[in-house]
Amino acid sequence: MSQAAASSTPRGAPTRRAALWALGVLTALNLLNYLDRYVVAPLNDALKRDMGLTDTQLGFLIPVFILVYMLAAPAFGAWGDRRSRTRAIALGILVWSLATVVSGLAHGYSHLLAARAVVGVGEAALVAISPALLADLFPPAGRARVYAVFNMAIPVGAALGYVVGGLVGEHFGWRAAFFVAGAPGIALAFASLWLPDPPRGIQEPGGAAAAAGAGEGVLQTYLSLVRRGHFMLVVLGYAAYTFALGGLAYWMPTFLERVRGLSQSQASTEFGLIVLATGIVGTVAGGWLADFGLRYSRQAYLWFSGAVTVLAAPVAWLALTGSSQALYVPAIVAAELLLFMSTGPINAAIVNIVSPLERASAAALTMVAIHILGDVPSPVLIGWASDRLQPALGPAGGLGRAVLVVPVAVLLGGLIWLAAAHRAGRLPRDGARPQV
Repeated sequence: MSQAAASSTPRGAPTRRAALWALGVLTALNLLNYLDRYVVAPLNDALKRDMGLTDTQLGFLIPVFILVYMLAAPAFGAWGDRRSRTRAIALGILVWSLATVVSGLAHGYSHLLAARAVVGVGEAALVAISPALLADLFPPAGRARVYAVFNMAIPVGAALGYVVGGLVGEHFGWRAAFFVAGAPGIALAFASLWLPDPPRGIQEPGGAAAAAGAGEGVLQTYLSLVRRGHFMLVVLGYAAYTFALGGLAYWMPTFLERVRGLSQSQASTEFGLIVLATGIVGTVAGGWLADFGLRYSRQAYLWFSGAVTVLAAPVAWLALTGSSQALYVPAIVAAELLLFMSTGPINAAIVNIVSPLERASAAALTMVAIHILGDVPSPVLIGWASDRLQPALGPAGGLGRAVLVVPVAVLLGGLIWLAAAHRAGRLPRDGARPQV
């Protein structure tokens, strides 16, 4: 490290090399997080045949994990603001990886549902604690790019989940797909114990001392966050966005199979490749563009996230209604690209609104809200609507009509973020809590 670089590192903070290594490990863990989450999506029809399930039952396989994950997140958020963050992450990874392997041993719907529920306990640790840990590893300027790298694992992991589920499931069966998805996390659980865990607030102006004494009791912290109108408005927009993205991510391989006539492996692989390419490009580009926008507005993260999400709504509608492959494939690509551009900026916005000693709690509360209002109900709602519409429209027509709730939710999320950006511009400046 050069002398200039060393002098810019706050005293007590990890070196740049250690911070980048930790970012790499956390990104790999986030990749496994989303691989595990979406490996079940391309297995829907195989599970339907083997276990005699309805679309409504299939729709519960994602929400049941998220419901448990949502209940565990506040506990891990409180742990992450007060105790060792690396031990909590390691424990979570081990739990979810073992639960994924057990999913492949299920011999009935109730067994599978229970195993998927336990996955949520483990994943809650990573999602609640990682944003706060990253904020103490990197300075405020450029955080959108840091969270863009971390969240780039979402499309890559989801794409690998589709590919693993589709290819392994088709050639070796759905049980093998769960085994392949769960095994790598067991090794990474032990590696995460060696991640740096710097003092909270070390990267903020004034360092960790500025954050000293800012801590509250667990309940008081969560109540304080809920009472902040601006914070909750940002979270509400995130919930609408997650409703759309969760429903689209879960049902899109089945939509392409039933409605567009693709094979199981073709639907999962093609959509997986689209998610992979647009996720990498969109997430990285969004992080860089949003950081550049900070030169012109303190609310650049919110203005940018809102604008690209509003633009994604009509494109998503076209992707789901266009009958020609020459029309709907480019529309899927464009919609996914725009949706992924907001992932880095909106996560940076959330950690920047709150103090260093409540960031894990804020991330946990955000996760609870966006899941209970977002991707917990959306897969079930789409599955339920598909079942109800099938007698009149058939399997393809029922699902094709049910997924049209997605672009409506995309538009709502973008409009809420634009409203939050406008509201933030009229709030008084608060030196204790950076604006977004």
